[in-house]
Amino acid sequence: MFRVRDDEPGYAFIPEVQAPEKNRYGKPIELVDADDALAGKSLNINGDVGIGANPNRYKQHGFYFNADHCISCHACESACSEKNNLSPHLAFRSVGYVEGGTYPDYHRLNISMACNHCDDPVCLKGCPTRAYTKFAEYGAVLQDPDICFGCGYCTWVCPYNAPQLDPVAGQVEKCNMCVDRLEVGLKPACASACLAGALDFGIIETAPNNRDQLEHTIPGFPDPNISQPNIRFQQTKSLPREMTRADTVPLRYERDEQGQGAFKTRVRESGRSREWNLKKLRSREDPLVVFTLISQGVIGAFLALFLGPLFGLQVLAPASHPVAYPTLLFALLGLETFALALSTMHLGKPHRFYRAFNNLRYSPVSREVAGIAIFYNLLGAYTVLTAFPGLFGWLPAELLTGLQAFFGWGAVVAGPLALYFMYAIYRIPARPFWNHWQVLSAFFGNMLTLGSLTVGVSYALVLASQGESYASLMWALAWPVTFGLLLEAVGLYFHARDMARQGGEGEASHFEQRTTFGKTYAARNLGLLAGLPAVIGLAGLGVDGWTGFTAWAIVATLIVATAAVGRALFYALVIPTTMPGAFFWRNRGFQEHARETGLAHMPQVGVVPDGH
Repeated sequence: MFRVRDDEPGYAFIPEVQAPEKNRYGKPIELVDADDALAGKSLNINGDVGIGANPNRYKQHGFYFNADHCISCHACESACSEKNNLSPHLAFRSVGYVEGGTYPDYHRLNISMACNHCDDPVCLKGCPTRAYTKFAEYGAVLQDPDICFGCGYCTWVCPYNAPQLDPVAGQVEKCNMCVDRLEVGLKPACASACLAGALDFGIIETAPNNRDQLEHTIPGFPDPNISQPNIRFQQTKSLPREMTRADTVPLRYERDEQGQGAFKTRVRESGRSREWNLKKLRSREDPLVVFTLISQGVIGAFLALFLGPLFGLQVLAPASHPVAYPTLLFALLGLETFALALSTMHLGKPHRFYRAFNNLRYSPVSREVAGIAIFYNLLGAYTVLTAFPGLFGWLPAELLTGLQAFFGWGAVVAGPLALYFMYAIYRIPARPFWNHWQVLSAFFGNMLTLGSLTVGVSYALVLASQGESYASLMWALAWPVTFGLLLEAVGLYFHARDMARQGGEGEASHFEQRTTFGKTYAARNLGLLAGLPAVIGLAGLGVDGWTGFTAWAIVATLIVATAAVGRALFYALVIPTTMPGAFFWRNRGFQEHARETGLAHMPQVGVVPDGH
């Protein structure tokens, strides 16, 4: 148990107060009854099997932040870091701010934020390894770094940037509500250390002494309906009509005079010019750019190979080219193996990859991994049975044919289903730029386009080397290629329109797309538009021979490059609904500056040098 000092000040103890039966979300504050089976169990803190004597042990607790009093001294950050022995590049609690007005009537609103131990913790549902648990004790959402394998998905779905991915240790860690202190009746270290009395802690829906408001939002705070956070605010001092962030995120917060005076998130347009910024396309998610594109292309190519003969393309039948057909299957299997290895090495702890299956009930990551794994194994089985039928000569011919059909049709079903699960990963309310059906149209559009081109160009090479015509094959495959390009183009049009209309972080991402990456964005769109007439033209002209193959190879290269740039933009542009940062801390612009200038090599700066 945590040791209480003999001279512990009174303000460090959680006060005994009466609480309502339910919180503002309609959830009971009393999480279990006294006679419930969950009651009376040890949290095993530091291996101690003792049970705390806190009489409100099974009530939902939460933080209380009075923005009027916060002076941005960062004592809460320091106390948290000291209590949890954190590295300089990690902070379970951080203080950011928004500012507005002009001198001398300048206003700054400081915001101290950590994990809000939500009623509906999206981190818990998203984590594929089940490293998260919401406990009946204090309603704490706790995370076990030893179970985590460092995929970082919880950092995507959390609207408050509470889970911290440690790129050095390869795992996620977060605020644990200082449950060891709660067990002996003490407030968390951050609340106890607050100099100005701005940060407090207690049973949710109860206000500390001399406090009045119990608001569940504040300027810069994400939509509380995403996860139903257990934090309450007070902010009574008048603020300017418009507040802006100190970090480089192009957002401002504007009071809605038509409504109840709440602040709406708007884009802060600063007259940026259109740039290429190709270096900024690189991100930690580069392996996912390759993994998603290859997986979509491999699935599409297998569908074309397997279903092509059923639609009259006998040239794609295994018997028509008994060497080319299994060779292409093995190439697809090799590509998918490379993609899976790349995505596995993307994890902080690659050797723990098998834990990805632990949360099939809730996590879209678990379902995607399962879907891709099933497709991969079905593709492998079909490839071996098709390439080496002699190895299975001891089987009856009818059974061998039946097994080939079973594994083939199984892969046909599993592939698109896996892509749907892949799409579901990105429907994240905390990342509005991704939370759109365009992701589905892009993934399936790439499946059709990249897959059909892979098969078409591969067979064009084989047929051209044999002096045979491939014009009719390319004419047939041009249809799914064209449809895939159109599907992606339509999705991109509606995505850009909807992002501009909805405002907030989604519009800010689109603003970055049109300015910071404006020229790259235009080049991607031109490449997509150029691909359509090029495919239709080549197919319509019926080009053949080595000249035709060269033309098709150039068009395919253009389309693949366009897809790669588009996918890199997809990851580089997203702006999450995180809390505002400060000028140095939690500021992506400063992090980039620190890495470029070498400041990141100074540990006290709090920036990991390699940016991974």
